[in-house]
Amino acid sequence: MILEHALITIRPDSHAEFEAAITKAREVISAAPGFHSFALHRGIETPDRYLLLVGWESLEAHTEGFRASPAFAEWRSYIGPFFESQPEVDHYDPLPGLS
Repeated sequence: MILEHALITIRPDSHAEFEAAITKAREVISAAPGFHSFALHRGIETPDRYLLLVGWESLEAHTEGFRASPAFAEWRSYIGPFFESQPEVDHYDPLPGLS
């Protein structure tokens, strides 16, 4: 499993609306082939920044499967209007014996 790490900065004072929207968006992403897990954390020092962690079966399940699907457009339609800037997205492999 790989881990998608996304830093999302939203417009100030839109926390409640963003969190409601990402709850709906979670339903979309969780139905995607290769999806494993979802966790969202809100910044303490920077409350307009969220850390989204999504577990995928493979890099391709995310980048070629989900992102190329109509579900991605639906996902983005829920949360995209709240973005202050484009999310920073990286992918990570677990290290054997340390994960």
